[in-house]
Amino acid sequence: METKLTSETIYEGKIFRVSKDQVILDDQMVVQRDIVHHHGGVGVLAISDNKLLFVKQYRYAIAQTTLEIPAGKLEKGENPYDSALRELEEESGYTCKQLHRLFEIYSTPGFCSEKLYIYYTNELIKVEQPRAMDCDERIELVWYTLDEALSKIQTAEIVDAKTIIAIQFAKLHETELCQKEPKQ
Repeated sequence: METKLTSETIYEGKIFRVSKDQVILDDQMVVQRDIVHHHGGVGVLAISDNKLLFVKQYRYAIAQTTLEIPAGKLEKGENPYDSALRELEEESGYTCKQLHRLFEIYSTPGFCSEKLYIYYTNELIKVEQPRAMDCDERIELVWYTLDEALSKIQTAEIVDAKTIIAIQFAKLHETELCQKEPKQ
């Protein structure tokens, strides 16, 4: 167990805040922890006609185009379910009758508080006038079968961690996720 002694915010941006914390360990040693505080995010594993929906977009931080499940950040105080519906519509132009929470993960728990909530739907509905995506997003929609997606992990065409975990989850639960009505 570690106990916080002090905390100083050293950066605050529109997506996250960084603090420099002094903590005391069980053996009384004092160490510094640099922490990225993030409101969290959501992702949606969307399946239609046995194909998975991906967004293709350039990611400046890694200087490459990625294939990812529709995803985005939680707004402060926003419910993860509502955020997932919003992000699905903003990024893909689809909504759905119901989302099912699959799992929650921490992206990088060694230094970041970001918790990701991953949902699933196989009941996509095209929205006639979808919400606008963020002004700085340039997204292309692509569809792949589960086997094609798994192959793209092996060839490093899919490198996003949440997307890889969602695809692997889909493979483990392929029979129930590809049926028309998901089990509760």
